[in-house]
Amino acid sequence: MPTYSYRAITPSGTITEGQIEAGGRHDAFRQMEGRALRPISLTELAGGPNGKPNGKVPPSSAASPVSGALWGGGQRITARVLENFTRLLSSLLAAGVPLSRALVILHKETSSPAARAKWKEVYDLVVDGMSLADAMAKSPDTFPRVYVAMVEAGETGGFLDVVLGQIADFQSREKELRAKVMAALLYPTILLVLAMAVLTFLLVFFIPRFQLIFTGFGAQLPLLTQLIVSASDLLRGYGPILAVGVVVGVYWMRSWLVSEQGRRAWEGWILRMPVIGPLVARFAMARFCRMLGTLLGAGVPLINGLNVARRSIGNQVLVDAVAASIERVKEGKQLGPSLSDCRHLFPGSVLEMISVAEESAKLDQELVRIADVTEADLDRQLKTAVAMAEPLMLFGIAALIGTIFIGMVIPIFTLQDYIK
Repeated sequence: MPTYSYRAITPSGTITEGQIEAGGRHDAFRQMEGRALRPISLTELAGGPNGKPNGKVPPSSAASPVSGALWGGGQRITARVLENFTRLLSSLLAAGVPLSRALVILHKETSSPAARAKWKEVYDLVVDGMSLADAMAKSPDTFPRVYVAMVEAGETGGFLDVVLGQIADFQSREKELRAKVMAALLYPTILLVLAMAVLTFLLVFFIPRFQLIFTGFGAQLPLLTQLIVSASDLLRGYGPILAVGVVVGVYWMRSWLVSEQGRRAWEGWILRMPVIGPLVARFAMARFCRMLGTLLGAGVPLINGLNVARRSIGNQVLVDAVAASIERVKEGKQLGPSLSDCRHLFPGSVLEMISVAEESAKLDQELVRIADVTEADLDRQLKTAVAMAEPLMLFGIAALIGTIFIGMVIPIFTLQDYIK
């Protein structure tokens, strides 16, 4: 029978250490509870003499290091796997299954090696006395901050199953939105790639041969043709250097966007764009309203719900604006007037609806309704924008190739003058 070394708090408040023989970790915790001990840590000893460690790492205690190595080895848990985990965990908890047992079931049922290791790691932390939110917070690459914040709110309020179900709905909705955008932009993107390939072929192979014809006659090329020929010379002479420059520029841009200053500057610039900015702000507002309404409907206090919901916005500029509004709510002001400074995020009509709902004690229902209406409107706008993107891209591609064609054809009409 395995031997476990433990540290625990006694009923008198002192910390004690010792060893215990048990059939498993669950049995060990049950025996500790029978002794009125509150566990701090529990480690399985590797069957050496007298139950002492023999220097070998036992399978149970090696779970976290192995999972960490596996997780750090480049394997990632996909959004689909995380959504399935969240929804199944919500269903198990709603059915009355204890959290530790539910984590064991999910660990055994998953087919992803990376997910199996990660769920085992979360399970070990939970059975060692850590909350589920704190255990998930140790893996920020798997569980985003918004995810952890909602789980923390669910654990605090005693409705973890409801919150996990809502998280799964959020994940499903965002995945569906991304799939729509990707499917709609697939055909225009293929056309753009083909057009760039054709353009490169014209500039590198076709135009130099066409240029020799006019050079032989000593013809004076029109300005448009000269610009096209210069672009061809630049691409043929400095093509590799330009390619390296593009790669370095992309790498620098990505590094800058990861930094706090770069991310804030980029998100602020996005909000100032004529068409995209309002769409981003309305999408953030819908997420904020739905999450806050869901949390309030589940019994989370307003301040805690605001702190969790603001993390779901995504845009740090808007998050900072909402944070200032939360401070006014803490001072005792109503939610509607407190959000009035966030004009990028909340239109006047929405603020008025929030104020009326707050007075009638129906804030949670109204916030969810606002999110439903806003998301339906955004879906229509997105479909329209994507439908317009395809013909605009086709028009741009045709205009670019047509300009090159015209620039090469114009000199032909003057070529006969040089022949005479």
